[in-house]
Amino acid sequence: MASKVVKKNDEAQVRKKRRLAAPTVSEIISDNLTATSLAYWAPLGSDVQQLASKRKPFDAQIIEDIYKKELLRFNLQRVVLLEVSHYLENYLWKYFDPVTATRAHLMSIIFLVNDKFREAVPAWDCFHTKEDLVPKFFARIFALRADPELSVRERTAYIVFLINCFQSLEDTMVRKECLRLVSLPLWHNLNPVRLDKELKANPKLARHWNALLQKEKKQAADGAKSDVERTFLPALIDDFFTLLDKIDPENANLDYVQFCERFIELLLDLISQLPTRRFFHAVLQDMHFVTRCEMSPFAAAPDARLFVQLVEMLKFFSGFEINDFTGLSLSDDEMTQQHSEAIMGLQRIAFKHFMPALKNLALTNSSAISVREGLIKHLSVLADEQLRDLAVHLALLGPLKDGEQCEPRDFIMEILVAAHEKRESQIQQILATSIYPTETLLWDDNIIPTEAWSGGTLALPKLNLQFLTFYDYLLRNYDLFRLESAYEIREDLADAIRRMNARKEPNNDTVFLGWSARALTVKDFNVTYVGKAKVGEDKPSAVNAEVTVSLYNVRGKLRDEWESLRKHDNIFLLTIRAPYFRDEKPADEDQDLNFTDRYGVAYVRGAEIIEVMDEERKVIPEWEFETAPRAGNVRTFKLKLDAAQYQQDLISQDEDVYGTFNLVIRRRAKENNFKAVLETIRDLMSSPFAVPPWLHDIFLGYGDPAAANIIKETENIEFEDTFLSREHLANSYPGRKIRFLSVSGEEASDSTAPLQPPFKITFPKPGDTESPLIAQSYVRPVPGIFHREEPKRNAVPFTPVQISAIQSGLNQGLTMVVGPPGTGKTDVAVQIISNWYHNFPNQRTLIVTHSNMALNQLFEKIMALDIHERHLLRLGRGQEQLETSKDFSKYGRVNYMLQRRLDLLAEVDKLAKGMGVEGDVAYTCETAQHFYEYHVLGRWKEFEAALALDQSCETIEKHFPFTKYFIGLKRAKGEEGDLFPHESLAADRQIADKCMEQLSIVASELAECSPFEMLRSPSERANFLMVKQARIVAMTCTHAALKRADLVAAGFHYDNLLMEEAAQILEIETFIPMLCQEHSAKEGARLKRVVLIGDHNQLPPVVKNMAFQHYARFDQSLFTRFVRLGVPTVDLDAQGRARPSISTLYNWRYKRLNNLPNTEGSTFKLANTGFAYDFQMVDVPDYGGHGEITPNPHFYQNLGEAEYVVAVFQYMRLLGVPANKISIITTYNGQKHLIRDVIETRCASNPLFGRPDKVTTVDRFQGQQNDYILLSLVRTKAVGHLRDIRRLVVAMSRARLGLYVFCRKSLFENCYELTNTFSKLIQRPSKLHVVLGETYQTQRKLDDRANSVEVVDVTHMGAIVGQLYMAVADQMRTAQLYQQIAQQQFVALQEKLKAAAKAKADEAARTTAAQAEAGGEAMANANDAAYDSD
Repeated sequence: MASKVVKKNDEAQVRKKRRLAAPTVSEIISDNLTATSLAYWAPLGSDVQQLASKRKPFDAQIIEDIYKKELLRFNLQRVVLLEVSHYLENYLWKYFDPVTATRAHLMSIIFLVNDKFREAVPAWDCFHTKEDLVPKFFARIFALRADPELSVRERTAYIVFLINCFQSLEDTMVRKECLRLVSLPLWHNLNPVRLDKELKANPKLARHWNALLQKEKKQAADGAKSDVERTFLPALIDDFFTLLDKIDPENANLDYVQFCERFIELLLDLISQLPTRRFFHAVLQDMHFVTRCEMSPFAAAPDARLFVQLVEMLKFFSGFEINDFTGLSLSDDEMTQQHSEAIMGLQRIAFKHFMPALKNLALTNSSAISVREGLIKHLSVLADEQLRDLAVHLALLGPLKDGEQCEPRDFIMEILVAAHEKRESQIQQILATSIYPTETLLWDDNIIPTEAWSGGTLALPKLNLQFLTFYDYLLRNYDLFRLESAYEIREDLADAIRRMNARKEPNNDTVFLGWSARALTVKDFNVTYVGKAKVGEDKPSAVNAEVTVSLYNVRGKLRDEWESLRKHDNIFLLTIRAPYFRDEKPADEDQDLNFTDRYGVAYVRGAEIIEVMDEERKVIPEWEFETAPRAGNVRTFKLKLDAAQYQQDLISQDEDVYGTFNLVIRRRAKENNFKAVLETIRDLMSSPFAVPPWLHDIFLGYGDPAAANIIKETENIEFEDTFLSREHLANSYPGRKIRFLSVSGEEASDSTAPLQPPFKITFPKPGDTESPLIAQSYVRPVPGIFHREEPKRNAVPFTPVQISAIQSGLNQGLTMVVGPPGTGKTDVAVQIISNWYHNFPNQRTLIVTHSNMALNQLFEKIMALDIHERHLLRLGRGQEQLETSKDFSKYGRVNYMLQRRLDLLAEVDKLAKGMGVEGDVAYTCETAQHFYEYHVLGRWKEFEAALALDQSCETIEKHFPFTKYFIGLKRAKGEEGDLFPHESLAADRQIADKCMEQLSIVASELAECSPFEMLRSPSERANFLMVKQARIVAMTCTHAALKRADLVAAGFHYDNLLMEEAAQILEIETFIPMLCQEHSAKEGARLKRVVLIGDHNQLPPVVKNMAFQHYARFDQSLFTRFVRLGVPTVDLDAQGRARPSISTLYNWRYKRLNNLPNTEGSTFKLANTGFAYDFQMVDVPDYGGHGEITPNPHFYQNLGEAEYVVAVFQYMRLLGVPANKISIITTYNGQKHLIRDVIETRCASNPLFGRPDKVTTVDRFQGQQNDYILLSLVRTKAVGHLRDIRRLVVAMSRARLGLYVFCRKSLFENCYELTNTFSKLIQRPSKLHVVLGETYQTQRKLDDRANSVEVVDVTHMGAIVGQLYMAVADQMRTAQLYQQIAQQQFVALQEKLKAAAKAKADEAARTTAAQAEAGGEAMANANDAAYDSD
């Protein structure tokens, strides 16, 4: 036990050293290795280049000295120093001579290649510069195995190199050399009996074997025979067992253990891919490798846990359900048959050669001797010699040669039992395992490594280029997805547990002194129901429970989050037994203590919510979950527990686990869908499914990579609105002859009037490049007689390569489109979908993307084309973010169809009245259909009969039965005149036909609406719409994984699949959408076309655990794997996003990437306001004496860069650049948070600044763009993960107009992987150059830098911002003063106007009064006169 502790402490120290492995720039410059590199192979940077004298000639002794003094120290930091100085590229390989190269030279190459793989950067690029030397290099490497001077650690590095080689089989150069080692000559090592048995079972192989023997005989006669193919791997295995036997179980040598673990990793790689497994597997079995490992003394040692786990994995793959020679998957029935034949073979041999000793074995039933105990019981009666003789008869051992000793009895017994005991089905094991992780799995570092993983071997499956079977593919993905989910769960649980601060009371009860937003203490927990086990199962059919918590102290947003827990959400139940009393100080984090021991984690169990009840135990209904009232603060969750885990706990635990829970932890809903995805994968493993035959082999990684590309070429394609003009079509097929035909089919020469699109193209037979394309113009059918609006048209002038992608997408088979940044891959995707819609009206299309944002962008562009909205459906969350007032969800489309039904029935009613038909014919779709069939079609036949008798315009007008209806439509649209113009008989007849066509469309749409009358429930209507009505269905890959079972159960089906962002989607999340429909027993797979659009040169899917990324390759997308396999791709070759100058920073990564004409527009020719250059690298020195800092592991921050970036943002805002046109991105989360903090402090509340459009990481910003990008690279000690070229491409390709990179120049400028980009960046000044006195948008030309000012550092930038801020503030104050004066003048003017108006009104009033008085006097005088006259 003491040795175990010592080893664990040693490993902890190793991890710490490796975390500190990255050398600083100052260390690099001052190191003696740097001086050597400057003298012999590579300067480190421009600042020290002047110090380097003239290059010295090659000196082999330098390699010897570096190897002995540096590399043999096995210090990772020293290897990194050599690797970043280009030691491999510029010295080791450049001067490699296969004749004179020493062991040190070879091993140095091995060390450097291994480090490149560790850093996940291209390792074989430099080898391709001298490919003629590669075979000789590998010959020397293979011969190196026999060197007796190699130490164990050197041999471990040697094995790691072989692992890396066999993980690079997509490289033809490497594959050619490696596959020799696993070829047929290996079978020389089989025992004669086994060899004879294998050759008899495979007659074709027997012929190949005989031919091989003849070839070897001839080579031996010529003296050219090589033994490496037959001896290399068996000799390696012998070396392995020699070292394994030397390990002391009580005090294991760590170097020996690591070698053995690495070696088993190599064997796992070899037998988990068919090309390397085919011949090697038999040799591995014949050497009884697994049995010898299991029976080794070390296997029982405490330090052998990882070793045993690896051996178990090897045992599993060794017995995998596959025929090694045909590659066909074996079903359970076939495996049972194989086992039965093996048992019967044993019984026959026992009856023939070992009677009467094995009489009982020979005559007993097979099930009795299919278990270990039964076999041992029957075989124990044999003597040692008889036992070995039995093994020889069974071809498990070969006859003893002269001088050979008989193997130990227990070994022979074990190989006999292992060969005949029945193996438990893997799927049954999975079904009996809980989907939820438990405390045992969560904190097992061999399976779920911590952040401190240093690159060692792990007990994990790998996602290779190839897979044995689809079951193998699903199983590996299931394991890795489950472990990645468990890692994320562990991080969330650990955070909540730490925050809850559990402490032990004097009575040993646990109390929680802390607080966490995601955790609550348990008030009550009860198991309420345990269902009886189903037939054939030993676990309960269901286990339900109730957990009660109080939300009394939970307020605000957190309360809302807890209240949002609903059906199908997952929570975790924990038992925490605090190890420390209130006054005790807990152990430090860096102490060698497991997390579960440090925080007292006893149990972790997962559960799914099936009901939520309030304090009065009223169930909150699901259909009004957000709005339903809730009584009190107590909530009770009814849970569905994992039945398999419950049964296991009953058997294995001494206490009632479910009576001890004291903590409930929730997770964010977005991150908590793992269970549904795992259940989907598990269902696929346990149920039949069909992959299209044309996709089967390439999916598993075998066969011709181009075989799935074009299964059936479409000869006649209606391209709809793909081409904008005749000239566009001609330019889209450069170098091809094209015959143009008019609508009537007549030849249309160049002198003819230009033909109008659309065009229908007839292609010659595949491979025929001489025959011309035939492009015929055609007229789109217009629905109806009156144009309500012009049909929507594509306006994108597609390039020839984009046309090639669109055309390929119309052919049956697999289409792979590589879309570099800004090349219009979304437009290509939309046009492919549109052409599917119009060319194949009876087929349905499924669209899948990685993110809701990308899906909405794609969907909005589809809506803008000529596709009827009733055929569109958007599933999953995120549809509410569509920029439209229409609802494209299932229930939104149901409502649309119901409203559409009412509108159509209203038209039918108008038609009936116009025809004089009485009765309520528009009551239902059924009555409307009856009306159409008996009245409309009847009247139409009468009309045609009348017209047949008298072909005239008058007959048409007189007998056309629908005149009143269509005249009414015409009037409603504001058009006057008669329905028929009487210009000609043909014109009038065409109008009549168009009218009838419109009525038939109404009838067909009513037929589509009819089921919505018969189906009453919303869910039935929604499912019908999804399964039958919608022709284009869009969802994210996550939604497809979550809802696959529901989709299949509803009868969902589709013919075409288009997946955008395919390079950002996990393998399994790409595979599941291909299987979201039930396959037909007769037709097999329905899928006809698969289009994958992505860019493998940008970032892969997000996998948070570094070990799963680098060791298991879980971040490998199916798109990337297909590219690695050599599947043909259509590479889009013209970008229209960025300035041409900015595109040079990343276009080197692509085969060909030019610029579209729009990049020559005026916007791209003008300079960026306030900047001398459109892109610049800004060197940022230490700020406050510091460069990068890491307050937490992997949480990198750089205050100097953060301050500089924010200062530049402020500068741009003061010049008037809109905030939504500026994005700040960085390569690390820590820097993102730091920049956000600085912005919140300096900018957010100030209206002159505000916040930029985005402050996020490069990884998160993939797929997005902006006019101006401020990029912070953070690191000052080591380049870090920007060495991943894919991240570099994303970082450099986000900007349209301006890109400003803030970094440490001396670090990044000489990184080998970044050379193509930074060689362009360093051509410009490393100090920021600004142009003062400008405002947005400047009219200065791009190359006009006459008045630029150099910014010395961040302090200087701050001073510029301060001065500019004061100037802008003064301008604003002046403007406000002028505004106040103007306001005062305006008020004064208003007062004057009011006074004038009042004076005018008063004058008018006085005038009126005077007139009234004068009128009164006149009246009085008149009256007096009248009186006098009387």
